[in-house]
Amino acid sequence: MIDKLILYLQYPFVWYAFIVGILIALCSSLLGVTLVLKRFSFIGDGLSHVAFGAMAVAAILNLGNNMYFTLPVTIVFAILLLRSGRNAKIKGDAAVAMISVGSLAIGYLLMNVFSTSSNLSGDVCSTLFGSTSILTLTSTEVGLCVALSILVVVLFILFYNKIFAVTFDEDFAQATGTKADVYNLLIAIIVAIIIVLAMNLVGSLLISALVIFPALSAMRIFRSFLSVTLCSAILSVICAFLGIIISILAGTPVGSTIVAVDIVVFFITFCIGKTARR
Repeated sequence: MIDKLILYLQYPFVWYAFIVGILIALCSSLLGVTLVLKRFSFIGDGLSHVAFGAMAVAAILNLGNNMYFTLPVTIVFAILLLRSGRNAKIKGDAAVAMISVGSLAIGYLLMNVFSTSSNLSGDVCSTLFGSTSILTLTSTEVGLCVALSILVVVLFILFYNKIFAVTFDEDFAQATGTKADVYNLLIAIIVAIIIVLAMNLVGSLLISALVIFPALSAMRIFRSFLSVTLCSAILSVICAFLGIIISILAGTPVGSTIVAVDIVVFFITFCIGKTARR
């Protein structure tokens, strides 16, 4: 197995997969803690279905790189989701469900009506659950992913204190002069970028796991926001690294393998947390 891994590491596409996978895992973990604490865990699920619908439209239009279309559409829906969630007539969970199911249904309908592929079922399954496309990335796609990942990390670091404030007590943050609406909007936009980046890695149905599991695992061990965030980032990167290696050696789907490793790590940290409390 070691010889097989060394052989694969000689190819650039494998290094591209490691770079993109680790960066996506890092970005996903940064806001995972905030989404869990704000009870916005399913916003990632809703936006991932929006991204699926946008990718269906991009495929029909035969766009060279569907990210240029999917990213702005997902950001727009992230803003709409945030606004509609504040509507007294449409509660937050109802807004997520409405946009999520609607986008998923319209995307699948469009792919059936305007299908240009001879293997529609395979294309849909790959989009929903991830595929080997992470192993066929071009240098341009890797460069775009690196640029967006750096943008996410920089924004999170620059506005860390504000994100921390609106995560724990939004009303108090507003009372002290923090523009909570602006930073909630920033969180929604960053989440939208993460969702689009993660589509090729784990598929639209598994993105929430990539966001939530590292945060929940870190919360089993640590209590402070900074410690949980750092631990979540480290665990997420380790899980992505191990998941890609196992996927290459065993020939399993990349996204599902990474999520499976995340689940194993969650149970390990759960046991560690229980033992430490005793």
